[in-house]
Amino acid sequence: MLNVELSMKKENVIVDKSFEFALKIIQLYKILKGENEFIISKQILRSGTSIGANVQEATAGFSKKDFTHKMSIASKEARETRYWLQLLNKSNLTNTNVDIHLKEVEHLISILTKIVKTAQQNLK
Repeated sequence: MLNVELSMKKENVIVDKSFEFALKIIQLYKILKGENEFIISKQILRSGTSIGANVQEATAGFSKKDFTHKMSIASKEARETRYWLQLLNKSNLTNTNVDIHLKEVEHLISILTKIVKTAQQNLK
C-alpha cells in the first residue's frame, strides 16, 4: 500500500508541475510572438504543452505498459522542448531570457526519467 501511495504522490507532482510548465510555455509563446519569432516559438508551444497532455493520458492509462509508454512520450517531449529552448537561447533570435524555462524543463526531465525507470522495472 505504501508504494502505491508514494507512486500516486509522484504522479500528482508531475501532473501539477507539467501543467504549470505548460502555462509558462504559453506565456513565453505570447512574448516570442510579440517579438516576431514565429517558427521556434511554435515548436516550443507544441512540445512544451504536450508534456502535460501525455502525463494526463498516462494517469488514465489502462495498463502499466500504457502508463509507462505515455510517460516515456512525455519524457521525449520534455527533451524536445529543452532542445528548442536551447536553440532559441543560443540563436540570438530574441532578447527573451529562457534560462528559467530551461531549469524547469531539466527538472521535469529528471522527474519523468525516474518515473519511467521505476515503471519499467515494475513491468519486469
